[in-house]
Amino acid sequence: MAALAAFGVLALFNLFGQRPTTATASSGAATLRLYAPTHLRGGLLYMARFRVTAHRDLKQATLLLDAGWAESNTINTIEPSPIGEASSNGKLSFDLGHIGAGETFTLFMEFQMNPTNVGRHVQNVELDDGNTRLLVLHRKITVFP
Repeated sequence: MAALAAFGVLALFNLFGQRPTTATASSGAATLRLYAPTHLRGGLLYMARFRVTAHRDLKQATLLLDAGWAESNTINTIEPSPIGEASSNGKLSFDLGHIGAGETFTLFMEFQMNPTNVGRHVQNVELDDGNTRLLVLHRKITVFP
């Protein structure tokens, strides 16, 4: 009984939960803020918000998401729809287009975690302007059964 009660208390403190956190990466050209959970359970529906703030004009802003964002993870919704979607060396590539200096672009994605995707996974996010890498946000998630 004590083990069962301890499990419930740990869940209350979000050890296994879906509470989102904010991660930030910044450069002279832009700031990227990601608001998403880092601890998930199999079968869970969750949302990620990518907020790009341009410090200078970004002519061809592109978000590159590591394969960990799609591996055994169902992508339900992407809003607003990117101008283009592609694969770039195994990463998901989302063309956001022009973001003017001082402007912010927000991309929302909704997912469902596959119950068999247990463990730690890399979910880095890169922001490029055309062929120029501007910044990389390093991130790992933990998926519980």
